[in-house]
Amino acid sequence: MEDKKIAKNYIYNLIYQVLVIILPLITTPYVSRILGAENIGIYSYTLSIVTYFVLIGSLGIATYGQREIAYVQSDKKKRSSIFWEIIIFRIITMIVVSIFYYFMYIKGTQYTSYYKILILELISNCLDISWFFQGMEEFKKTVLRNTIVKVLSIICIFSLVKTANDLSVYILIYALSNLVGNISLWAYLPKYIQKIDIKELKLLRHLRPVIALFIPQIAIQLYTVLDKVMIGAMVENKVESGYYEQAQKIIKILLTIVTALGTVMLPRIANKFADGKTDEIKMNIKTSFKFTFLLAFPMLFGIIAISNRFVPVFLGAGYEEVSLLIKIISPIILMIGLSNVIGNQYLLPTKKQKSFTISVLCGAIVNLILNFILIKKYEAIGASIATVIAETTVVAIQFICVRNEIKFLEIIKLGLKNLIASIIMLIIAILIEKIMKNQSSYIIILVQVCTGAIAYFAMLLILKDKFLIEIKDKFIKKKIKL
Repeated sequence: MEDKKIAKNYIYNLIYQVLVIILPLITTPYVSRILGAENIGIYSYTLSIVTYFVLIGSLGIATYGQREIAYVQSDKKKRSSIFWEIIIFRIITMIVVSIFYYFMYIKGTQYTSYYKILILELISNCLDISWFFQGMEEFKKTVLRNTIVKVLSIICIFSLVKTANDLSVYILIYALSNLVGNISLWAYLPKYIQKIDIKELKLLRHLRPVIALFIPQIAIQLYTVLDKVMIGAMVENKVESGYYEQAQKIIKILLTIVTALGTVMLPRIANKFADGKTDEIKMNIKTSFKFTFLLAFPMLFGIIAISNRFVPVFLGAGYEEVSLLIKIISPIILMIGLSNVIGNQYLLPTKKQKSFTISVLCGAIVNLILNFILIKKYEAIGASIATVIAETTVVAIQFICVRNEIKFLEIIKLGLKNLIASIIMLIIAILIEKIMKNQSSYIIILVQVCTGAIAYFAMLLILKDKFLIEIKDKFIKKKIKL
């Protein structure tokens, strides 16, 4: 039953995480052509600024709240108290941050009109309670409600964004969709919480642990958002920001599939940690590593194989540099996948926040230094190189921190067959492109993806990969029962 719940929640969370970025995925080919690379760069730059204010106002509460709710899933009174304490705490901090945002960016800045619209993003994050349902392991509700909102936003983009002058409309649709989606989740809340006497609430007890989680959240944002800010500030040509934004967007789609399990496993492992089930935690973590290798390696090599033809087809003319950026950034699919297992699925739910903080702080410092050195000379390419090195640093330090509980060589061995199968898949994909070079790019990409997937899984079966065989056997048994 537990495995089924984890599998269902993974699927629900995967759908939810994809929906969060499905809007730019579906609309990117259209928007990139209508707005152009420069407008995309402005959008990326202004949104990255607002993201920092959201981060400061949130104080890492989403991750903390998810974990704390997971600890008391079965106690309605305790989870009600924790919910109201955390949400009130978050509203207060977001109001304070919004005041600073108003005076710093709304008055007399270059992109004032866009910053005004993005106030909605601050309000949206203030009312975000998805962390509560994730802590309760109720992922289905967030998915169903947000599906409707995302579909409506996609319709609005194709209906209302018609020329390069419609950047403000595009930003408004983006911000409003997030706001409506977050507000809609409140309709489910009465079933899970009860009224609490305001005198019983103790907001300040959350201050210290929230700040402890806020430090690594700041560090993570330094090397996931700061690069965009620095490109926008250090490079005059905003087209470079547009290139980098689009490359990151494509890679993040793949990352969503790899890391979606982390959001599901955090409350599950936190609950087991509260019950003292250490052996079960280790088994779950090992399975997460296997799952990460199964998906990350073929996605990493696969996007490298098809990027030359995929970018012009997907983004249109004028985005040729994005293909090179994708190839440079692609290793983070594996690196972030691994750090997601160690950090989000193990260190955070088992209250080893110090190790997590050290790893991401080191990554942020490395990224910041390399950005200053590389962006000025190599622009978006420099930021891409810095990102890969920073993410590799985070993983390396995390492995050092957990060396007594998780053996590095044992974990690496789990992914060797996936690496071999992925390299063979890459070779086959390259050969297909050379053989079919005179064919349509659409046909070549389709053949590469289909043939590559078949080759990858066939090689794993030939190499007798135990994890894939277990999945296959379970699937066959279910089919027989049906």
